[in-house]
Amino acid sequence: MLTLTKTHSTNPDFISLVRLLDKDLAIRDGEEHAFYAQFNKIDSIKHVIVAYKEGEPAGCGAIKQYAEGVAEVKRMFVHPDFRGQGIAKSILAALEAWAKELKYKTTILETGTKQPEAIALYKSSGYRQISNYGQYAGVENSLCFKKEL
Repeated sequence: MLTLTKTHSTNPDFISLVRLLDKDLAIRDGEEHAFYAQFNKIDSIKHVIVAYKEGEPAGCGAIKQYAEGVAEVKRMFVHPDFRGQGIAKSILAALEAWAKELKYKTTILETGTKQPEAIALYKSSGYRQISNYGQYAGVENSLCFKKEL
């Protein structure tokens, strides 16, 4: 059974999953990892979802305000042992529902060109590619997406 828990960035299971995410991204991003890492601090994220499969932490994601009415999806990750079960799609849907509750009208996100699974997830979830925003403008290996809620 999959359970989605609303929490915040001090949740120990979230912190543990993010550490695994960062290790995975360090391998995928190689020399560019330090550039991306500076934008992925989790010390003040108030809206986090941790997914549990049979009580085990299986995945996570978060949203934070980017601009008035715009939430940015951050730190999406599913533990390798739990991939291919639709957990990321469930987390993303829960984050979007929470963003609506918080009165956001739009969600945006950035992912890397070296993350084909993430790109497929976002496209299949109704996100459309946009010009790279903010700190990702002009970054060749970044892809940015947007969804109207």
